[in-house]
Amino acid sequence: MNTPGPHPADSDPGARIAALEQARAVAEAANQAKTQFLMGLSHEIRTPLNAIHGYAQLLERGAAITPSEAGRIIRRSSEHLADLVEGLLDISRIESGVMKLNRETVALRALVEQVAAMFRIEAQNKGLEFVFSVAPNLPTWVLADERRLRQVLINLLSNAIKYTETGRVTLSVRYRSMVAEFEVADTGIGIAPEDAERIFQPFDRGGGRASGVAPGIGLGLALSRMLGQIMGGEITVKSEPGAGSRFLLRLLLPQPNSAPPEGQPHGLPIGYEGRRRTILAIDDDPGQLTLWQELLRPVGFNLFVAGSGGAGLSLAELGRPDLVLLDVSMPGLNGWEVARRLRERFGRDILILMVSGNTSELVGVASTGDHDGFVLKPVDQQALFAMIGSTLGLIWTYEGTVVPRTAVTTLPEAARSHLAELARLARSGHVRGLTNALAALAQAVPDALPLVTRLTMALDEFDLAAFQKLLAEQQPIDAGVGEPKP
Repeated sequence: MNTPGPHPADSDPGARIAALEQARAVAEAANQAKTQFLMGLSHEIRTPLNAIHGYAQLLERGAAITPSEAGRIIRRSSEHLADLVEGLLDISRIESGVMKLNRETVALRALVEQVAAMFRIEAQNKGLEFVFSVAPNLPTWVLADERRLRQVLINLLSNAIKYTETGRVTLSVRYRSMVAEFEVADTGIGIAPEDAERIFQPFDRGGGRASGVAPGIGLGLALSRMLGQIMGGEITVKSEPGAGSRFLLRLLLPQPNSAPPEGQPHGLPIGYEGRRRTILAIDDDPGQLTLWQELLRPVGFNLFVAGSGGAGLSLAELGRPDLVLLDVSMPGLNGWEVARRLRERFGRDILILMVSGNTSELVGVASTGDHDGFVLKPVDQQALFAMIGSTLGLIWTYEGTVVPRTAVTTLPEAARSHLAELARLARSGHVRGLTNALAALAQAVPDALPLVTRLTMALDEFDLAAFQKLLAEQQPIDAGVGEPKP
């Protein structure tokens, strides 16, 4: 019977010491990379936070700055923070194998033209020439994940401009045998041979001149290569120090069997066809509730809001919304418990979209049946309207399209006695009586639901003046005549 001989390192103290030294060097290099990453991350976070904090203080003090200018800077800074967090989460999703790609029909030529237009301005502002070329045979439509493809192209072009002080940046797009090639070339500082692979490692921005040229945390190229691989392609680089770099993204992008209908609308909707829908938003963050109001009311939704799970359940009982936007993390009753109770009480009569800024809160709960989809914070407006539209089965209307003229909803004569009782209770300040009377109106006159929603919001804020004003504006009609009574 043969027995294994001793490992060379076991009998050679020198080899054992060398192995330990090598392990220590690897550990120190990893620790140094993490330290550099945390320092860069701190800088990346503090810069936009300082801008948000500073401009918020200027607005509070009534400084000589227009709200639109301050809002623009605050929005851009918050978008930078959101992109940073999303980049970190994307790497985590890829490494844990939970990232899913969309396979959708993408207007490829339009996509690359939009990206090129974005960076042409950036290059010109830096004094660089921007060259953009597209092969004549580039198909109009391909099957791809549009968001991820755009993300990779933006990362590559952003790096090219960042590390190029003079000369030009080039984007070339070719297509052959269902394979698209996106080449991004620059005349920048180039990459040393020993850094050619380091630049694709997370948390590492490479060595030499590159590490000190511009701020960053070294996620762009790492994420781009990972995304390229999970999309079934690859990213390669050819570079020479002082002579620029060429990054090549190759992807299999087949063409769809049929092109989508012409004239598809773009941008955000301005309304929708059909009856007016009611949405209930439940969130303990007043800022998020304000955002829902700014986004959804102008599009034509009846919207009422609640700052807690308990208040949301009461409003759902009173107003019977078509859809609930439900925050996951709330004190007291959390979103999952509220969703469970809504489903037990109303079944599928009320649809539920869970809202969260933490994707880990959504893992493992997709099959509970207590909700109909997810909305992630910070809210992507196009994704939000797409989700609401698909959930409610809406047909959106867009700028430039013909919007059907909607008749003014007038309350029937059956509402008259209820309105009189509400007016009497409002004059006496009987809040509990008003709550019961509103419930009675909603049950007896379904057409009064939009009014009940607005009155409930005024009552929740104990604004009886607004409550009485809303009542005074109502003019029930006599069913036999069809005209408002004097």
